[in-house]
Amino acid sequence: QVQLVESGGGLVQAGASLRLSCAASGRTFSSYTMGWFRQAPANEREFLATISPSGANIRYADSVKGRFTISRDNAKNTVFLQMNSLKPEDTAVYYCAAKRYPIGSWDSGYWGQGTQVTVSS
Repeated sequence: QVQLVESGGGLVQAGASLRLSCAASGRTFSSYTMGWFRQAPANEREFLATISPSGANIRYADSVKGRFTISRDNAKNTVFLQMNSLKPEDTAVYYCAAKRYPIGSWDSGYWGQGTQVTVSS
């Protein structure tokens, strides 16, 4: 069982940066593949980034590549999403997720409650 709690969201102006954190409970955090997703009103959930248990393998959605950076600190059971050059279209609720096996479905993994990010123009 893994519990995830996101933090770091807020209201910022376009061009600003935010760093989201996701704190995980449990002793096996370092065994989980972690991911960040977002969902804007009336939109489907969107994949943003994923990082392997060791941090060696990272993948981004094209929509955020070059602006967002995912990282993790296994000693602190935390995964981060550094977001730079934010745009109004980045406005959404941001979620972190964990899955035990890399090829498993995110839907069968663990999810946080989300943190709101609002970018004003």
